[in-house]
Amino acid sequence: MNALEITNLTKEYEGFKLDNISLTLPSGCIMGLIGENGAGKSTTIKLIMNAIKRDSGEIIVLGKDNRSDFKLTKEDIGIVLDETGFPDTFTVKQMNTVMKMSYQNWDEQIYRQYIEKFDLPEKKAFKNYSKGMKMKLAIAVAMSHHAKLLILDEATSGLDPIARDEILTIFFEFTRKEDHSILISSHIVSDLEKLCDYIAFLHKGKMVFCEEKDRILERYGMIHCKKSALEVLDKTAIKGKRETAYGIDALVERSRMPKGTYVEKATMEDIILFMVKGRDES
Repeated sequence: MNALEITNLTKEYEGFKLDNISLTLPSGCIMGLIGENGAGKSTTIKLIMNAIKRDSGEIIVLGKDNRSDFKLTKEDIGIVLDETGFPDTFTVKQMNTVMKMSYQNWDEQIYRQYIEKFDLPEKKAFKNYSKGMKMKLAIAVAMSHHAKLLILDEATSGLDPIARDEILTIFFEFTRKEDHSILISSHIVSDLEKLCDYIAFLHKGKMVFCEEKDRILERYGMIHCKKSALEVLDKTAIKGKRETAYGIDALVERSRMPKGTYVEKATMEDIILFMVKGRDES
């Protein structure tokens, strides 16, 4: 069973349209949702949680249509949003009390373990937490009711590099169980390249690609050449370019390069940035 299946999903607002997107997240895998501000990442997550109404399309979460009896399915979803929405005055203890009443599978012991692991102050009110501490508390809550699917919207935002690495390790360990999966959006592309099995790239409401990370990294590469050398190449192989004082940097499809062309490895950040530039200039 796939953890998540989205087919031809569309949602239109004034000035923005999430345009007929599709993706599949297999069970036991981690998918990174990448895109600039306003690309449609948060809209997609809200639609998955049935928090807003779609215009068309289908969403299957853990084998169930999310417009049907979704209440029990939500028990199996841990969610962390960029804005947590926790009451300002709540302490760690009060959060535990409320979550025990909210989730049938709430595990107070696991929650306590995460509070200690993240070194969160137990008597301080939520409003007095730093952004990083708020994110850690939200992650602790999401991880403490035996969820099968984590949906994380900028969950590493506000964390220092050491804390981010710690959190990424926790996410990776979570998916060691074959029925555990994660959908995570982030602006920190290097984190997603390190963590994810699949990458879904949204740009201006459209799905540019949704594919296994390793295949994406194998398909594309970087070349550095003079403008005259670029002009003789297959134009469809060039996915984005940038002119510098030393020549041209270009993102290309490796398979379409002439034999003998030196193609360097591209990072996921290279691929995203050059594809956005290439699309916006076309």
